[in-house]
Amino acid sequence: MTDRLVQYSAERGIARIALDSPRNRNALSAALVAQVEQALAEAAADDGVRAVELTHTGSTFCAGADLAEARRGGMATGTARLMALLRRILALPKPVVASIDGHVRAGGMGLVGACDIALAGPASTFAFSEVRLGLAPAIISLTTLPRLSARAAGRCYLTGETFDAPAAAAMGLITEAVPDIDAGTTAVLDALRLASPQGLAETKPLLTADVLARFDASGAALAQQSARLFASADAAEGMAAFLAKRPPSWAV
Repeated sequence: MTDRLVQYSAERGIARIALDSPRNRNALSAALVAQVEQALAEAAADDGVRAVELTHTGSTFCAGADLAEARRGGMATGTARLMALLRRILALPKPVVASIDGHVRAGGMGLVGACDIALAGPASTFAFSEVRLGLAPAIISLTTLPRLSARAAGRCYLTGETFDAPAAAAMGLITEAVPDIDAGTTAVLDALRLASPQGLAETKPLLTADVLARFDASGAALAQQSARLFASADAAEGMAAFLAKRPPSWAV
């Protein structure tokens, strides 16, 4: 039996999807992505659900790609899975609210960018860490570049620096940094409960049409770039260094 890596529940019009694989920091393994996809499909098919909360257990919202899987090969399949998941969130006919109070890295940043509303509590930290692994934020640029100013994207993408929730809000990556993630999330979900399901379904495409067009125009090329980089010598060294908790060979 496949391990249960995602929690799903629905109450008072809100479907709650919680990433629940804290042992590997909610990394985007094939199994976890498949279970998130299944949960999103269930929420989409439930006429009683008008919005989705995407959250997590443990101290990390999502650490990005499962590097152990990546080192075993097959990242072309992994990049295709991530792209499909981001598109599903964007195309879901119901708003998706990210509720974060933990660390977000690499591919996890793409999930944040794909959500319609994103809230982060004081325990949250963020980093586009790809450049430090010999990679590039290729796939996730589809959902994060439209959120960020050009200057913010340049610094975050090129340095891989870690930043907090207020900085993430200031640059547009998240909607709001909240002092209490439970209270902040409840306020937003209660507001969505007052909205018409038809109104929500008709409004969301106005917000996501341009991003989905970017997927159609650039997605295939970015997926190829991502797969090529994961297969490179630099990426092999970067992932090995990360897993061994040592500096990579290029660090000076």
